[in-house]
Amino acid sequence: MTTMSRPPADPSALPRDGRSAVRDWLLFGLQDAKGAHQGPGGVVPERHRKQHWWQVMCLTGVDYFSTLGYQPAIAALAAGAISPLATLVLVAVTLLGALPVYRRVAGESPRGEGSIAMLERLLPRWGGKLLVLVLLGFAATDFMITMTLSAADATAHLIENPYAPDWLHGQNVAVTLVLLGLLAAVFLRGFKEAIGVAVVLVVAYLSLNVVVVARALVEAVSHPVAVSNWWDALTTSHGNPLMAVALALLVFPRLALGLSGFETGVAVMPQIRGRDDDTEARPVGRIQGTRRMLTTAALIMSTFLVTSSFATVVLIPEQEFQPGGAANGRALAFLAHSYFGPGFGTVYDLSTVAILWFAGASAMAGLLNLVPRYLPRYGMAPAWAEAVRPLVLVFALTGFLVTILFKADVDAQGGAYATGVLVLMTSAAVAVTLSARRLRQRRAAGFGVIAVIFMYTTVANIFERPEGIRIAGFFILGIITISVLSRVLRSFELHATHVRLDTQALEFMASTVSGPIGIIAHEPLRQTAEAYRQKLASATEASHFPADFTPLFLEVTVGDSSDFETALEVRGVLRHGFPVLEVQGPVVPNTIASVLLHIRDVTGLMPHIYFRWTEGNPVSNLLRFLVLGEGEIAPVTREILREAEPEVTRRPWVHVG
Repeated sequence: MTTMSRPPADPSALPRDGRSAVRDWLLFGLQDAKGAHQGPGGVVPERHRKQHWWQVMCLTGVDYFSTLGYQPAIAALAAGAISPLATLVLVAVTLLGALPVYRRVAGESPRGEGSIAMLERLLPRWGGKLLVLVLLGFAATDFMITMTLSAADATAHLIENPYAPDWLHGQNVAVTLVLLGLLAAVFLRGFKEAIGVAVVLVVAYLSLNVVVVARALVEAVSHPVAVSNWWDALTTSHGNPLMAVALALLVFPRLALGLSGFETGVAVMPQIRGRDDDTEARPVGRIQGTRRMLTTAALIMSTFLVTSSFATVVLIPEQEFQPGGAANGRALAFLAHSYFGPGFGTVYDLSTVAILWFAGASAMAGLLNLVPRYLPRYGMAPAWAEAVRPLVLVFALTGFLVTILFKADVDAQGGAYATGVLVLMTSAAVAVTLSARRLRQRRAAGFGVIAVIFMYTTVANIFERPEGIRIAGFFILGIITISVLSRVLRSFELHATHVRLDTQALEFMASTVSGPIGIIAHEPLRQTAEAYRQKLASATEASHFPADFTPLFLEVTVGDSSDFETALEVRGVLRHGFPVLEVQGPVVPNTIASVLLHIRDVTGLMPHIYFRWTEGNPVSNLLRFLVLGEGEIAPVTREILREAEPEVTRRPWVHVG
């Protein structure tokens, strides 16, 4: 058995100049990226040291826990006095909805594929690909807005600090752009997972929040008048407690920012240390560790959300939450400065800025993990999209644009962030519901209820803050447009990751010692003895097939035409006395070209393939080629061979009659 892979161009063979040096720097790691690159949260070789689940929890926690920097203020601004009740609803959805869903996702995607891959498996062919592209648009919205929103809130903490110089005030956009630029610079230099740094940041940040929230709760208990005033505002504004609870259920979608982090938690699964008896097919220890990580993170975050929401709405005047107020986007920082003074408050601000900035790094890592996992495999990304640095530049420029459009406003970006998070959670709930139903499990009904809740929350959030679906729509439109253009432009590339000939196929070619090797393209639907005799006679008459050749017939069966990179297994069979090479591939011309080049490399002999012209309109045949993998086979095969082998003397011959 032999294997043929597509080797990339060797840059060392080209003359060195400034442009090539820049290109090589940008495309560094492209070979590793092709088909294997999974980003900082992806699959790593077994020889690399894995981490304990609680350490990996800190890695995903820089995104999840950092929402405490702005979530209480956003909740108070959105829900007012009923924000603690709405937060209780959020916690219930987290623990009884999102957590069970993602524990199931962890069990069904142990290599970090996430819920998108589950839906891809449930919906094959072009429908599944289109669904993945749409979900990638929402995921891009989630991760991109995480970067820009976190950087904007970090800027707010910097500028509102009493030690900040006066010239910083009013420069929110500029400071946010600098933070995003620094983030991009880290990845351009070469980002490696820094779980140790994440552990330090999360432990420090949560410890400071324990101090601040505990002091705030003590203050609230020590001043019952403040609690009484909050209760009076709650009852007088909404009639009675039951009405307040009903309104909390309606307001809950505005607080959906507190649900972030679950999709990232599943994506970093491969970093978790499993048991010694774990296998790649059944990593039981890794799955258990991930579920423990998700549960612990959800419990920690739920506790902080409830306590911080109550403390901030009771102790902070309502006007301070409004745009321009001292607590806008930084409620816990406001309490830290109020009760511990500017020194401790500055330490808290620095900790918040660090974890918010590192949350942007987590989001960037998520994007770099997501794009190479899907788009190159579909042929729906340019070749350079498999390298990290060009993607970093694209994501950074997009982040700059989003920051300028939203003017680095945390509140303005909340809708887009919540939309991305909720759509991904809804897709996960739908995926596990369909999975449980397919296995005829009773829990399918429970997952269905959770899916309905997330659907309601998503729709309510879209109606409440339509800017979220608009920005997500731009991301979706951009991804689909680029993907379609890329697929068309890459249609004439070789799609095979490797080609293998079985023993019988090799024996068919072993009888030809001097070459060339004559191959007749044949339709796999016509397999009668008469069909093979007619095809041989046609090739002999129309294409002047040499009489002394021992012909081989090549039959390509189209599988999933939406696939791009595939492995080709060529099987030799003897049918009606004629030697036939059978192979299944997504696109007929590309598959034929890959097999011909492989035969040339295996035998050292030049293959000649014989076609006859395809009937029909050339335009419709081209569309059939792009969508169905068929169409006008002969000229397209020749063009693919020309692109793959520039040297004419080494290019397999194509004969058409």
